[in-house]
Parts: sequence; structure tokens; C-alpha cells
Amino acid sequence: MTGMMADLILRGGRVIDPSQGVDAVMDVAFLDGRVLAVGERLEGREIRDVSGRIVTPGLIDLHTHVYWGGTSLSVDADNYASGTAVSTCVDTGSAGPGNFAGFRKHVIEQSHVRILSFLHISFAGIFAFSNRVMVGESMDMRLMAAQDALQVAQANRDVIIGIKVRVGRMTSGPSGITPMDVALLVADQAGLPLMVHIDEPPPTYEEVVAKLRPGDILTHCYRPFPNAPVDGAGKIRAGVRAARERGVLFDIGHGKGAFAWTTARAAMAEGFPPDTISSDVHTLCVNGPAFDQVTTMSKFLCLGMQVPDIIAASTVKPAQAIRRPELGSLKPGSVGDASILSLEDGAFPLVDVLGEVVMSPQRFMGRGLVIGGAWWDEAAAPASAVREVV
Repeated sequence: MTGMMADLILRGGRVIDPSQGVDAVMDVAFLDGRVLAVGERLEGREIRDVSGRIVTPGLIDLHTHVYWGGTSLSVDADNYASGTAVSTCVDTGSAGPGNFAGFRKHVIEQSHVRILSFLHISFAGIFAFSNRVMVGESMDMRLMAAQDALQVAQANRDVIIGIKVRVGRMTSGPSGITPMDVALLVADQAGLPLMVHIDEPPPTYEEVVAKLRPGDILTHCYRPFPNAPVDGAGKIRAGVRAARERGVLFDIGHGKGAFAWTTARAAMAEGFPPDTISSDVHTLCVNGPAFDQVTTMSKFLCLGMQVPDIIAASTVKPAQAIRRPELGSLKPGSVGDASILSLEDGAFPLVDVLGEVVMSPQRFMGRGLVIGGAWWDEAAAPASAVREVV
């Protein structure tokens, strides 16, 4: 550690950092907001004993909705992060070019947890999403704001990391796949990846992934029938496998309707794990079936995924997907974020979006969070991730 005294030491945890191939009991040191070193018997001004815990790079939830107060579907990012040990919330289209300025000023810049954004191609983002009012923002082509989206994306490159579009029977309806064509034009012009949501057909899963470029992201990748990645025999559809082979990324995006045990078991049996694991947390799933990032990660323990691979899909892989290599790693010089988790033994019911419950003998729990090289006191964060918008 070249004789430097660290600001903070996490001592004696099981450090799992897939970006470096590290899985060992070690210390992690932070200085001036960044990772200083990973090693043994490191010294610092503040020492936190995390023995018996897992220490990972700061978890990245690649699919969240956190424009709280500005959109009906969003939860409060800081409240959410405190319970699930997430250091970066990637908001996926809550805001569009018409209301992004408010998202940035009133939420992103005020938040303790880092918020990055996929900007929605729709002018006002996801503007009508609740138990009482549900309007697919991609149904009206008049809202597909290509010029505005490009302008806003270019002016906010520090926090906008991609373009978002939602297509399917419930979100684009009579517009079909056309909103995705507009979003692809903007993503190409801006040099950014596209994240696309699918729900029920039309369009079909294969029609959507056929249009995606290397580095683009298909979220809700383990949807139930209809529009699952597997056919009736449980085999990965040819167009889906071809998309992965050319570099399309597949993200979980659990949410209210997009993770089915039946699909997940078939896809894993076919050697088709997700590239990234995300919660798609919003007001209609934060109390189930998705709950949060660590609950979503826990479901992959039941599917036979190894702990380091689950951690990778929540750290280094999403960092690569959003082209932020300074995140998702504990390499010296990386952003000083770390998540402290426990791997609990017991009998834990884990439910999918269809109501199927699988009892898991293990699950992850969030136990602490370091952001910018400093321990974040969870006691200072409000208790609930959901605030009612009256």
C-alpha cells in the first residue's frame, strides 16, 4: 500500500471481485473516494470488521425506476439502495427528453447513491404507470421525440448512458415495433447502447432481437409465455441464440411480469444464462414479486449459478454494458464503492411473476454499503423505498 494511510478499511471479509478474479478473505482499503488496495492487514483511520460477510464491488442494478416524485412508477433511490446494498441505480426510461431536466436537478443531483439513466425515446418517459392508470407511452408515435432525445442525451453524457424504448402489445400496441426503429436511430447517432423492453407480442421476441446491435440490451430476457426466449420444448429460439452470438446482451429486468421460473430453468439448462441481473424495481413490484436486487440475485442460487458468476452479473458485467469501466471493480483507482452482503442459510420462499414459489436453502442479504470511499450509515436513510404520490 506504499505506506499511505487509508481513510477506510473493510477488514476480513470474503472479497469477491470478478473483474480481477479475486475470491479470498482479504481487506479492502479506500482513500480519497477511490479504492486504494486489496490485500492483507491493511491499515486505515477507520476500520470496519466485515468478517463472515461477502465484500463485492458496489452492486449495479441495471434496471430500476427512481425518478421519485416525477413519475408514478418510481421509488426513492437512496431508500431502495440502503436495503439492497446497491451503489448504482440505472434508471431505465422513467424520464424522456421532455422531463429529464427535472429528473437530473431534483433526483440525480440530490441522491447519495449514484444514478445513471437510459433516456426514454418517448417525450415524457413512462408517464402513466399505476394500479389505476396504465397507458403505454409507445402507443402514440407523436411522442417519439428523436431530435429532442438526441439533444438531451448529448448534453448530459455524464449521466445518460443509453436510450430506452418499450415495445409490445401493452406498451406500443398499434405502433408495433416502429418506436424501436426511432430509438435505434437516436442510439446510433448518439453512439450509445439501446435497451429495449418487450412484453406480449406483437412484436415477437425474435423480431426485436433481430434488430439489436452488438452491445444493445434486451431486458426482461426470462419472460414467461408469450414472448419467452424458449419454445414449447424448452429450447432457446434460434434467433435469440444468434443475437447473443453477435453481441446482444440479455438482462433479467425482473419487475412485475418478466421473470418466470419455468423460463429460467429452461434457459439455464440450455446454457443460456443472463449477461446481467437486475430487479426492474418500481412501485408495483418493490413489495413483490421482484422486491430488490439481492432477492433477484438470490433466485440464481436456485438455478445453479455460482456465487462469483452472480456477483459478476451485478458488478463488472453491467459496468461493461454501460461503458463505465471505473465501476463494478475493486481494482486500485476504481470508484470507491463496495457492497457488503451475507449469504444466509435457511428456507427462503422466492416467488416468480406467475406465483410459483421455490424454496431456497440460501439467499443474499444486503448488510452494508460503501459509496465514494465512505461507509454509508443506513440508519440515516428512511425506512421505506416507496413514497406514495398523492
